[in-house]
Amino acid sequence: MTKENTNADQLITTIIGGIEEVKGKEIIILDLREIENTVCDYFIVCEGTSNTQVNAIVNSIQKQVSKTLKDKPWHIEGTDNAEWVLMDYVNVVVHVFQKHIREYYDIESLWGDAKTTQIETSY
Repeated sequence: MTKENTNADQLITTIIGGIEEVKGKEIIILDLREIENTVCDYFIVCEGTSNTQVNAIVNSIQKQVSKTLKDKPWHIEGTDNAEWVLMDYVNVVVHVFQKHIREYYDIESLWGDAKTTQIETSY
């Protein structure tokens, strides 16, 4: 396994830990590495039930990644209305949605060629 893959795996594991910490729902990893001309290697998609929970998920991810990997997102968008927040960690992009916005944009279908991994949560 290359160093880059190890770093991506650690980042994904840490991000998912941050989502689970505040009970984010419907967590999916889209592996985009086999698709040509993608902006990153992975999308992590999840949802919160309200603006407050979406912001809590974003804050939890930032805190976990900062504490564990000493890394921070290159860019964050959407925190003003907290319906769809995008966190760009360069190789990994996190999409935190509210349910109705996630259903509307349906990015899982847009990236239907990607290998999809559903994360089982225990809550």
